[in-house]
Amino acid sequence: MTIFAVICAVIFPLIHVGRPWLAYWLFPYPNQRALWTNFRSPLLWDVFAVNTYFSVSAMFWYLGLIPDIASMRDRTTSKFRKLIYTVLAMGWRGAASHWQHYEKAYLLLAGLATGLVLSVHSVVSFDFATSVVPGWHMTIFPPYFVAGAIFAGFAMVVMVLVVVREGMQLQNLITMRHLEVMNKVILAMSCIMGYSYMMEGFTAWYSMNEYLHHAFMNIITGTYGWAGWITITCNIFIPQLFWFRKCRTSYFWMIFVAIGVTIGMWFERFVIIVISLHQDYLPSAWRIYKPTLTDFGVLLGTFGIFFTLVLIFARVLPVIATTEVKGILPDAQPSHHGDERHV
Repeated sequence: MTIFAVICAVIFPLIHVGRPWLAYWLFPYPNQRALWTNFRSPLLWDVFAVNTYFSVSAMFWYLGLIPDIASMRDRTTSKFRKLIYTVLAMGWRGAASHWQHYEKAYLLLAGLATGLVLSVHSVVSFDFATSVVPGWHMTIFPPYFVAGAIFAGFAMVVMVLVVVREGMQLQNLITMRHLEVMNKVILAMSCIMGYSYMMEGFTAWYSMNEYLHHAFMNIITGTYGWAGWITITCNIFIPQLFWFRKCRTSYFWMIFVAIGVTIGMWFERFVIIVISLHQDYLPSAWRIYKPTLTDFGVLLGTFGIFFTLVLIFARVLPVIATTEVKGILPDAQPSHHGDERHV
C-alpha cells in the first residue's frame, strides 16, 4: 500500500509544477546547459524524499516476497507464470546461505524503513513549515505529519485487512488480535493528533501574531469552518470509540472509525492547503476556492489507480508472507524429543 500510495503521490507534484514536461529539471544531472537544481527549494526536497521512500519501500517489499515467489514458481503449472516467477525469484533455492543473507538484508532494510518513515514525512512537512504563509510556518509540523501518516495509514490498512480477511478466508492468519492491536495504534495516534491541534491553537494565541491567529480562527469559524470541524470530529472524537474493547473487535465499528479517519485526514490536508492560502497577508488577494471538474477528476483518478494496483497485487502475489507463517507453525518448531521438523 505504501508503494501504491507513493505512485499516486508522485502525480500531484507533476501536475502542480505547471509544466510537467520539464519535470526532469528537478533532477541534479550534468547537462550541456549548465543547469543545476536549487537545493534550497522544498520542491527539490520532495523529489529526494519521495524517491528515497519509494526505492527503500520497493526493495523491502520485493525482498520479503522472494521466498514466496520461489514457492509459487515451483508450484505453478502455467509456463508463462513460471517464467515470470523464475525471473523474479532471482535463483532462490532455499539454501542455508540464501536464508542467512536474506535475513540479514531484511533486518537491515527494516531498520532503514523505520527511520525513513520519520525522515520522509518530516521533509514533506518542511514544504509548509519553511514558508511564511500564516498557518504553515510552525515547528510542530514535522512530528504532526509523522503522526498523521501513521494515523491515516493504519486506518486504510484496517479497511483493506477486514476485506481481505473475509474475502480470502484468512481468519486463522489475520486474527482479531492483530486488528485489535492496530485499532489501539489508531487510538494512540488520534490522541497525538488532538494534542497537535491544541498546540496549534496555543501557538496562535501565545505568539500574539494577528495573522496566525486569524488563520487558526478560520479553521473554527471561517468560510471553511465546516471542513475544520469535520477534521476535528473525524480525527479526534470518532476514534475515541476504541477505548471500548467491543468497538475494537467489531467489524462495524472498525470500518466506521477507519472510514471516518480517512475522511478526516483528507479534510485535514484540505484545511492546511485551502484555509491558509485563501486568506493570507493581503486582503486584495483573498479568494474563495471552488473545486472544478478537473480537480475531482484528478482525485478520483488517484483512487482508481490505488485500488487497481491493490487488487492486482492481491490477485497475483500472496498478501500474507507464507514463509513467515511456516516459521511459526507448530510443525516448524523443534519437537520435545530434540528432532527438528521442517514444513
